[in-house]
Amino acid sequence: MKSIILFGHGARDQEWAQPLIRLQAVVCKRLPDTDVRLAFLEFMAPTLDLAIDSAVQAGADHVAVVPVFLAQGGHVKRDVPNIVEAARLRHPKVVFTLRPALGELDRVIEALAEGVILG
Repeated sequence: MKSIILFGHGARDQEWAQPLIRLQAVVCKRLPDTDVRLAFLEFMAPTLDLAIDSAVQAGADHVAVVPVFLAQGGHVKRDVPNIVEAARLRHPKVVFTLRPALGELDRVIEALAEGVILG
């Protein structure tokens, strides 16, 4: 089974996660045979470690971590690779993929520009 973990920063305000929850729903609809989970760096649960372990316990043999960040700052450059590497050591039979921050993809930049232009 494949699992995608949408990884966000997290916030004290629970409403902050609503766009990620909507994103999760869209991805689930488009990839019905894929396990799609949310995870957060801080303030919200589950953490990335817990989400990875939970996905593996549910049968995932491939886990893709998708940072839902606009850019690759310190968390995405340092913290996330360390968390994924620790997961590789805990789950040596699972294939892990760390994707780039979503906000750096050309299609996402174009969609953001469209939002700016059209409001």
